[in-house]
Amino acid sequence: MTVRQPRERSPQPDRRAMSKLSGKIALVTGAARGHGRAHAQRLAREGADVVLFDICGPVAEAITYPPATEEDLATSAKLVEAEDRRALTVVGDVRRSADLQEAVRRAEEELGGLDIVVGNAGVNAVGLATALDEAAWDAVVDVNLKGVWNTVRAVAPGMVERGRGGSIILTSSVGGVRGLTHMTPYVASKHGVTGLTRAFANELSGYGIRVNSVHPGSVPGTGMQISHTMSFSSAQEEELFWLGTRGTLPGTILCEDIAAAVVWLASDDARFVTGAQIPVDGGGLNKP
Repeated sequence: MTVRQPRERSPQPDRRAMSKLSGKIALVTGAARGHGRAHAQRLAREGADVVLFDICGPVAEAITYPPATEEDLATSAKLVEAEDRRALTVVGDVRRSADLQEAVRRAEEELGGLDIVVGNAGVNAVGLATALDEAAWDAVVDVNLKGVWNTVRAVAPGMVERGRGGSIILTSSVGGVRGLTHMTPYVASKHGVTGLTRAFANELSGYGIRVNSVHPGSVPGTGMQISHTMSFSSAQEEELFWLGTRGTLPGTILCEDIAAAVVWLASDDARFVTGAQIPVDGGGLNKP
């Protein structure tokens, strides 16, 4: 695991002293691109220093789209620093609890401990359930579900010990509440994230730590290049695939729209919100 040292914060007066997250420290997994990059940049804009965690390399042979790179992660860090916030980059795998524990240790030593955690790292493998093999199942479920479990287990003890509460936001999906076709491992893992959200919210509420999930609809620019690999046998099959992912509101959902929800959940504006599932899908989940 490699670590990039944080840049020292500018000595100039803090131009965001009154921001929603001023003085907070955040960890974002899957931060090299897509949702994770947008989350990190928006958290920094609202005043938080950010630990950016990503594998920056291939996950498994079953994950066929190009992986994020260390250059991608460095770009995300520069976007955080452009907001006059400190960025600590850590290359690691959410499937390995030791990597996350090391990231938490460095965050505590170098930045002062975590107040906000965004468990965002995720992958997908596309195909009919009867066509996907065990390797695809293992890769998707290990990253999306075990990775989230590892993340919360790594960050919770320190947050509890500091006794100042905090906010944990987990990235699920509309596929975490609806049975989308052609991605059964993804749907199963994201349903699992929804369950973890509810369970961790109950376990940690007594310490003032809130746990919520966000449920994006179809969002371009995440790095998960899936739609071009799809092959449908009928219009009905294609409609079943997209059911719930495309909303009724006009326009395109962007990574920045999901980041806005993450910032709200991280802030005191949502101080009595925990165990909730927040859809950012343009109304897709309202469709029958």
